[in-house]
Formats: sequence, structure tokens, C-alpha cells
Amino acid sequence: MAQKILIIDDDASLRRVLEYNLQEAGYEVLAAADGANGLLLFEEHRPPLVITDLKMPGMGGFQVLAAVKDRSPDTLVIVITAFGAVETAVEAMKLGAYDYITKPFNRDELRLVVQKAMEMQGLSEENRRLREELAERAEFRSIVGISRAMERVFATVRKVADTEAAVLITGESGTGKELVARAIHSLSSRRNGAFVAVNCAAIPRDLLESELFGHVRGAFTGAVRDKAGKFQLADGGTLFLDEVGELPLELQPKLLRALQEKSVEPVGGTAPQKLDVRVVAATNADLEEAIAAGAFRDDLYYRLAVIPLHLPPLRERREDIPLLIRHFTAKHGGEGVLFAPEALALLQEYPWPGNVRELENTVERLLILRSGDTIGVDDLPDKVAGRKSAGKGRVVNLPPDGYSLEDLEREVVLEALERNDWNQTKAARFLRIPRHTLIYRMEKYAITQEGKNK
Repeated sequence: MAQKILIIDDDASLRRVLEYNLQEAGYEVLAAADGANGLLLFEEHRPPLVITDLKMPGMGGFQVLAAVKDRSPDTLVIVITAFGAVETAVEAMKLGAYDYITKPFNRDELRLVVQKAMEMQGLSEENRRLREELAERAEFRSIVGISRAMERVFATVRKVADTEAAVLITGESGTGKELVARAIHSLSSRRNGAFVAVNCAAIPRDLLESELFGHVRGAFTGAVRDKAGKFQLADGGTLFLDEVGELPLELQPKLLRALQEKSVEPVGGTAPQKLDVRVVAATNADLEEAIAAGAFRDDLYYRLAVIPLHLPPLRERREDIPLLIRHFTAKHGGEGVLFAPEALALLQEYPWPGNVRELENTVERLLILRSGDTIGVDDLPDKVAGRKSAGKGRVVNLPPDGYSLEDLEREVVLEALERNDWNQTKAARFLRIPRHTLIYRMEKYAITQEGKNK
């Protein structure tokens, strides 16, 4: 496909000469008799090169140069100036013009200048493409995967990164939700702004509002000075709300209002603060189940999940496991360490309930405890190698004639609560479920500390 060149010149005869010579050289030429029409053509076709006269009635060449560079900094501009007005052309180059030609000029001179400009444009485009590719690879370097499931994740991240849409990342614990959130931020136009991460489950309920939205001096006992919250710290950047499903119900309307109005009101404050923050949230909980249980607002869910992005568990992308093992081996200083084929096969077969995080921890432990440069089956943990650990039996011993699943679930919930002194947060962590799911099960089976089981 021929490269496009836009010519802007009020001299009709010179314009025709330029057009003829450049078409003869194999270029596709667009031509305009004045600056205003030239910019309309530029907006429509976005050619990589513009040739404009400096002296024109109405919009002059300097204005054309400024407008083109403002709309497309990578577009090259060659200016035409009269003989003896080289100072004017030099001034244009200081303002961003690539080169100049003086009238009168011959065909060879014109073609040479244009050829060099096109070569420069090609190099600039190639460098830009390579920079983008390297930047993208850098952002994805910690998100390893060749499976179809991960390719879909990569494709979605590329599409949504440079938008302002809220993204809700779902997936089991250890699947890499924060890594994906960081990739979204770093591939966006907000990359130079802050990436602020907050774990909604790790902050005490009575401090969470202040942590998110900030507070003013005197708002509560101990508030001796104004404090910026995570929203304020993320102004101009991205706020990552991890474990958003654990956000207390009473705080959810305030988060919803912050997302809708793009402003927050610090605790104890009277005036909202306008902020420019993109929110990316993540959860390992089933928020639709939480909505049904009354533990999560449906309007907040839809505001957070403009773009839903699900990360598959490791057991559903086993073809990525060897690649991840190589990645973690290099990351933790295991250059030269090999995995025996039998060991690699067992690692690939294991279901990895802790997902990528568990795999990384296992690889790191194997590297520390290894006896040689080849890790074999004997080096693997018992659970991965399929060996039964001494003293370990079944978690549940079911009677021969069967047992009710509901009764079994009721007993498990009750025992978890009793083992953790009826601390719901600890019991939920013990059962590896979100706290609101535990509360839902307690209500379902009418389990209370007073009656234990009504």
C-alpha cells in the first residue's frame, strides 16, 4: 500500500508539480489549497508526512505545523519557504518541523528530502512498536501462561487497560489477581500515577472507612491531624480494592457514591473532594451469592463489574505448570537446577488448591532443601508425590449406610466456630471461605453461640 503524503499550498501550479512528482515516486498524495482544508484532510486520513508552505493566506504554515503536531506528535512536517528566508524555516524546525525545502527546488531534491523523511518515519514507528511490545512483555513478565485460558486473560487486559472502565477480577486465592491489576494499571495512560492497593479483609472494620476515605483532625479520638485515605493517595492513578467482598455492608453505599460521583468525603469532613481515580477490584468470593444473602449490594456489584475478568485456577491450566516452575526456579536463584521428568509429571498432576502462590512456595522450598541439581520424586512433598503422611487419616469418616450432606455441613460449621472460640472471622479463615458465606451458613442452619444448634 502506497504511503500517504498531504500537501498544503495555496499556489495551484506548485501544488500540481508537487503532486505529480510524488505520485510518480510511488506515493499516494492528498492536496489542499489552504490550511483549514488541509487540517480536515489530515484528520480524515492521518498521513505520516505533511508538506506545507509557510506563507499562505488565512491559516499559515506555522499554524498548520502547530495543529498537526498537537494532534499527532509522530507525524513529520516538511515546510516550504522562499529562497532567502532560511531563518524562517529554521524557526519552523525549532517548533517541530522535520526539514525544509526552499523555492525553487528540483525534482531530485524534493524526492530525496521526502525519502529521508519516510525512512525516519519508518524507524520511529518501528521503535514505538518495539517499545510498546517490550513494555507489555515487562508488565506480563510475572503473569506466566501459554494456555488458552491465560491468553484470554491477556487479551482482555490489553483491551481494557487504557480505558476508564472499572474492572472486577475474580478467582480463587493465589491465582494472581493483584499482578493482573498492576498490569492493567501499567499498560494504561495512568501508568505514571500511583497504584495503591488495599486489602479490605485485612483492615479492622472500625478503621476501614478512615483508611479508604481519609479523616479530618478531631473526627474521632486519636485523630490528631488530617489524614489522606487510599482514594486520595490514588488520585490520578489506580486504586486496587482486594477482597472487596469483605467490605462491610454499612460502608458499601459510601464506596458506591465515590464511584458514581468521583468524589469522597473524609470521615468528619463536610465537603466532598473531587478525585480522578480508576478502581480495579478483586474477590475470591461469589458476590452473586453474597447479594442473595444480603451481604453485598447489587448496585455496587454492577458498578464494580463493568468489565468482569475471571482468573482460572491452576488445575484448569495444567499446561502452564512447567512454564511456571521454570519461571519460579529462575526467580529464586535456581539457575542450573533441573526437574526430573517423573517429578515434573507429578507436579503437573497435583491439583494445587493454593494455586500459583502454593506452586511458587513449593518450588522455593524445593530449591532450598534440594540435595543436588536435579529435583526428583523423593524431593517432592508427600502430598504432591502421593505419599501418605504418617498419622494422617481421612478428614471425615462416613458411616457405611450414608450421611446427610446438610447435616455434615452443619457439623463442620459448628466445629469450626467452636475451635475458634466463636470468632467468625477466624472460623471463616479456618474453613477457607469468606466471612459473609459463613454467616449465610449459620443463618441457614440456625447456628448460634447461645443455643449452638437450635
